[in-house]
Amino acid sequence: MPTLADMDRQKEFVLRTLEERDIRFVRLWFTDVLGYLKSVAIAPAELEGAFEEGIGFDGSAIEGFARVSEADMIARPDPSTFQVLPWTSSGGGHHSARMFCDITMPDGSPSWADSRHVLRRQLSKAGDLGFSCYVHPEIEFFLLKPGENDGTPPVPADNGGYFDQAVHDAAPNFRRHAIEALEQMGISVEFSHHEGAPGQQEIDLRYADALSMADNVMTFRYVVKEVALGEGVRATFMPKPFAEHPGSAMHTHMSLFEGEVNAFHSPEDPLQLSKVAKSFIAGILEHANEISAVTNQWVNSYKRLIHGGEAPTAASWGAANRSALVRVPMYTPRKASSRRVEVRSPDSACNPYLTFAVLLAAGLRGIEKDYVLGPEAEDNVWNLTPEERNAMGYKELPSSLGMALTEMENSELVAEALGEHVFDYFLRNKHAEWENYRSHVTPYELKSYLSL
Repeated sequence: MPTLADMDRQKEFVLRTLEERDIRFVRLWFTDVLGYLKSVAIAPAELEGAFEEGIGFDGSAIEGFARVSEADMIARPDPSTFQVLPWTSSGGGHHSARMFCDITMPDGSPSWADSRHVLRRQLSKAGDLGFSCYVHPEIEFFLLKPGENDGTPPVPADNGGYFDQAVHDAAPNFRRHAIEALEQMGISVEFSHHEGAPGQQEIDLRYADALSMADNVMTFRYVVKEVALGEGVRATFMPKPFAEHPGSAMHTHMSLFEGEVNAFHSPEDPLQLSKVAKSFIAGILEHANEISAVTNQWVNSYKRLIHGGEAPTAASWGAANRSALVRVPMYTPRKASSRRVEVRSPDSACNPYLTFAVLLAAGLRGIEKDYVLGPEAEDNVWNLTPEERNAMGYKELPSSLGMALTEMENSELVAEALGEHVFDYFLRNKHAEWENYRSHVTPYELKSYLSL
């Protein structure tokens, strides 16, 4: 945690940068419970007061934040997250910057509905056990040709496939421009390439602590959409926009460190996995169904998590096995610092703060309770029948949002990880979404049944 002296130095740096670079707008960002980015812009002259007192707003107007009777909330900018936005004015100067905010009640206590606070509480629990958590996401999304958001089927911006040097007619330099914009904001990119479906892209962010990475994911989605608009295309993080193509995942690599030492590494183990790592994996497998509604929060998320697709449908683990829920990457088997686990269920439309929080909670529960990790999956789990999976001890993951919500509402672990307010609001909102979807008559049904 930064000291008061560190915070003061960061505030001074922010104020000095605004003046030196003639920044005209400061955008204060925070994230609602469903993972939507919220923003309020203030003039630089108001920022010193915002550092001292915060910016008041009506929490009852934000999804999941407060009841009307407790509506007054304060957004407090975190100076350590200050970055100048990469967009320039007609004269070539940068005209705006952003900072993420922590949300508090008027008395200064943290708002239990603040997504950053939910994750920070879980990281504090990890800290109490002697661990710090690092995350590296592989973020997939689609580039689409311009169109209306009226239910018309989208059209991909290209016809490329996996690792193709695909040429986008409308946006030939999209990935380069997006990466340049991200790196201008201090977000390091490790890899980028065309994914398996037409128009599908993947950009992988370099490892960072879990809170910084959640901030980076929110910034990533904003930057990618802005760059796409500037190049005449649309970017979507919808998990499954095309029935005939794979969906967009956010495969999440995780590791725990004790100081400078990777707690997941053991040189004696054949896979170099420590007992801590094995219990962490066992925790995620044991609680996979309970956390599914958070890692995959939309009705559409479960169109990606289907048998025969390229996404996990059973709680299994394996070394380099991409059909498993948890994979142990083996790219650098002798490099202690890189020993990590990859959770393959989350999609790109999740709330990253809540997703990292429940994944960490499940893994830590495995460590605390000394869960025993079962045998690894050496088969292609996608090709096994449900009966074969059951015989091998692989628990089926929820196949719909409705099933995931049933698992979540009975979960003490998720309730504790999210806090009562977020847990209750999330369930109410998602039950409403599921009921709206269940009552909707789709074109598939009309085509299949209208002549009966």
